[in-house]
Amino acid sequence: MMEVQTQDANLNRPQVKVTFGLGSETYSVEATKGILSEQLVYVKDQSMGILKDFIIRNNALNDVPDEPADGSSEEEDEILEKPQVKSKKTKTT
Repeated sequence: MMEVQTQDANLNRPQVKVTFGLGSETYSVEATKGILSEQLVYVKDQSMGILKDFIIRNNALNDVPDEPADGSSEEEDEILEKPQVKSKKTKTT
């Protein structure tokens, strides 16, 4: 009987607990319900949500425009970046 009570007491304890830092902020996620695989999925989903919010919050001021400011297109840049190939001249004797 004692062993069953110990197992029941451990079912309410979280088996999966994650603490991670992003920049100077620290986050903690733990799962208390379900079997181990369900707890892992829950912690993963919560962590991904925290990461998404962190990225959105910290990159909002650093928006990068899709097009370069000088108006040149990507195709023009590619053409300019290709090195010119010199033609080889053969000597005939």
